[in-house]
Amino acid sequence: MQAVPGLQQPVHVDLGRGGTGAHSLRVGEGEPQPGSPFSSARSFEKSSRLPDCTEDPELAPQNLATPSTHPCPPHMRLRNRNQERQRAWQASRESKLQPLPSCEVCTPPSPEEVQSWAQSFDKLMHSPTGRSVFRAFLRTEYSEENMLFWLACEELKAEANQHVVDEKARLIYEDYVSILSPKEVSLDSRVREGINRKMQEPSPHTFDDAQLQIYTLMHRDSYPRFLTSPAYRSLLLQGAPQSSSEA
Repeated sequence: MQAVPGLQQPVHVDLGRGGTGAHSLRVGEGEPQPGSPFSSARSFEKSSRLPDCTEDPELAPQNLATPSTHPCPPHMRLRNRNQERQRAWQASRESKLQPLPSCEVCTPPSPEEVQSWAQSFDKLMHSPTGRSVFRAFLRTEYSEENMLFWLACEELKAEANQHVVDEKARLIYEDYVSILSPKEVSLDSRVREGINRKMQEPSPHTFDDAQLQIYTLMHRDSYPRFLTSPAYRSLLLQGAPQSSSEA
């Protein structure tokens, strides 16, 4: 048994036969004493360790204004950027794509306006009250997302700010085109492929083909049933806006 200076516990040194064999050390439990070679090595190891973003509040992800001066791992900066992008999308969703007001707050249509809705689908869609009444009907058929998508495309086409166009286009894609969305609209593969290409550089007309396809779908499928629905017949007979129970 040979004692090594600087350790509280003795160290067993096995030099093999004749002192020329492989060296092996078994160190007992305990910390190196101050001033020993082992203590200096341990101090260097602690001082050379990079700071952790999660331990130092000054290096937390929210303060990574200058990433080059903060040695945080790349995945921490990526997570922070994703969180900021998600917050921006949520704010855009809440402020720019507000749902349509309910039928009760729309201007009551005149009997002539109600009758004009049966003349053509275009007249129905050009009437704010007509769109609201038609949207309420689509809700009963679980296809309200078709009207919501069409309206979102109209908003996008009226936007001139490219930054806002980018955000709205991403929202529309996530809400109505993505196969993971519960509000996905029915589009054929050709239109989807075109959207995927255009989403590389979004523009106000990225969804024009898809909007036309959904407009045609509502015209041919939902519009004829709307004209024979109790809600529309009631408006024709009474010449009055839809009641709250039908909204």
